[in-house]
Amino acid sequence: MAGEEAVSGVQALFRRMRQEADRVLVGLEEPFELLVVALLTGGHVLLEGVPGTAKTLMAKTLAHLVQADFTRVQFTPDLMPSDILGTSVFDIATSQFYLKKGPIFTQILLADEINRAPAKTQSALLEAMEERQVNLEGTRHPLAPPFMVIATMNPIEYEGTYPLPEAQLDRFLFKVLVPYAPLEVEVEVLRRYHNGFDPHDLAATGLRAVIPAEGVLKARQVITQVIVEEGILNYIAQVTAATRRSPDLTLGASTRAASHVLLAAKSYAALQGRNYVTPDDVKVVVLPIFRHRVLLKPEAEIEGLDADAVIHRVLGQVEVPR
Repeated sequence: MAGEEAVSGVQALFRRMRQEADRVLVGLEEPFELLVVALLTGGHVLLEGVPGTAKTLMAKTLAHLVQADFTRVQFTPDLMPSDILGTSVFDIATSQFYLKKGPIFTQILLADEINRAPAKTQSALLEAMEERQVNLEGTRHPLAPPFMVIATMNPIEYEGTYPLPEAQLDRFLFKVLVPYAPLEVEVEVLRRYHNGFDPHDLAATGLRAVIPAEGVLKARQVITQVIVEEGILNYIAQVTAATRRSPDLTLGASTRAASHVLLAAKSYAALQGRNYVTPDDVKVVVLPIFRHRVLLKPEAEIEGLDADAVIHRVLGQVEVPR
């Protein structure tokens, strides 16, 4: 059982991260909060938004706050698995092969426009995401914790892209939508750029690290002990099962999705300073966990429904435990 004092420490950590992130990010409180939840849950995130909505900046900010190694890879149609994972190179001086590590050997990896890489490269990355290691020529190379992939996708371009199959989308904890900023937020962004803000030099903004990367692992240990009552477990299972019965869906959420809801709800509860999960915690994380895992029927799309609307409808049909 997680003590209230330990959980309060996680909440205080999150508050400091939010305060520091506000030096750089404007109007991105919800997406950034979900990134933190994913980091503390040990999951990966798919960010979907048009270019220029600060997706890369969010990822760099998160890595800076936890003093994690950060690498950005621009995915392209000619990108090969070895360009991500690395390759064995023969050293003439020693007459031995050594591993030339690829960019995946980092702690937070930004896979920019992941759907532009061919399926073989996507699969190599997603396998490493799942196993937390790279297997090259029979040798396993572990990835440094807390290993996290933040992948981006552009929702409006389809030419020259390779859509991720459902089984691969299922590897991501969250799919987070990053919309255009409201007018007042955009004015503040312009004001900051006018005053000299440089997104390529975060240190100049005064952004300070909050904890070392090892501190994330300690916070994860606290979160694992957050209390989940039997009624909450049943609620998560019922919501998941309801997606499979929905007349608007051809594919409902998987058992992995249900387990992700449980783990993410525990993390979210800890960020709120509670050592127990409530139904509201479940409702907050269900949407970004389910939206990329369910498939709409054509009739539902004709009605103008999207995944979020159907998930909201499903939530309304399941009785909330007291």
